[in-house]
Amino acid sequence: MLMGKSWHEIERLILSKYACKSIETKGRQIFEPQKDIRTDFQRDRDRIIHSKAFRRLKHKTQVFITPEGDHYRTRLTHTLEVSQIARIIARGLALNEDLTEAISLGHDLGHTPFGHAGEMVLNHIHSGGFRHNEQSLRVVDILENGKGLNLTWEVRDGILNHTGPNLPQTLEGKIVKKADRIAYINHDIDDAIRGKVLKVDDLPENCIRILGKSHSERIATMVNDIITNSVEKPEIIMSDEISTAINELRNFMFNNVYIASDAKKEEDKAKKIVEQVYMFFINNPEHLKNDNYSQFTQRQLEQYVCDFVAGMTDNYIISLYKKIVLPEPWLIV
Repeated sequence: MLMGKSWHEIERLILSKYACKSIETKGRQIFEPQKDIRTDFQRDRDRIIHSKAFRRLKHKTQVFITPEGDHYRTRLTHTLEVSQIARIIARGLALNEDLTEAISLGHDLGHTPFGHAGEMVLNHIHSGGFRHNEQSLRVVDILENGKGLNLTWEVRDGILNHTGPNLPQTLEGKIVKKADRIAYINHDIDDAIRGKVLKVDDLPENCIRILGKSHSERIATMVNDIITNSVEKPEIIMSDEISTAINELRNFMFNNVYIASDAKKEEDKAKKIVEQVYMFFINNPEHLKNDNYSQFTQRQLEQYVCDFVAGMTDNYIISLYKKIVLPEPWLIV
């Protein structure tokens, strides 16, 4: 019986020897005493869910900019799908589900309006460059509530390394890295078919044969493959056959949806909006809601504006752009 036991004891009893137990955390940047029955990873998850940056994800683009319809993914629904897939894998491998969930929910907090289109613009025009994974870490370390969320080292590591060449240090973080790709490939196919950008029959025949024809079949194949090949191992592994099929499907999506499709034709407009709003505040800092702008160095100003623009939702930056670009109506009485 597990009743009456602390979560630390439960983790010790039920988790794999390869799991990252909450009692073994490397801790927070600022020490906090244990206040309630939650573990540190559970508290991190709750802090992320209650953050303003998390709520803003519901109005940020996943792939398709301003689609007409209520059923297309947003950055928030993508995040929830990543979390769901990652938690299933973690549970199947007896790894730490709470840590996995916290990393999943926080991994895209730093994404820009208009998704990767906005990210490309900021990376080009901002002197320090811009990568959404680094911005996600900046959100939880500094920007949220003006002081950050003071998350544990393991969650921060997973957020930072969920994309790019570096691997997270925990198996839970590595799961999120895999789950992110599984989620976006499959739900982007689903959205592309819904938007008539693709038909099911357009998908590579070899990938469909190996992975499955339907959305749920493909996800189940990928998830089960990871669990089967990673159980009781110190790594998160996929079989060569499934991994090759996923890469082929991803390449197909880049060639037919992410780069060359009618659904992406609005991206040039979106990029122009991000660039002009960013440059407006760089050149007119008096319009910032910060009375200390006159004391900023140029680098501090650029970073402040970058943080401001990156945190905007699609709706907000469009509204702001209209105010900046369009003349205000006036009446002669």
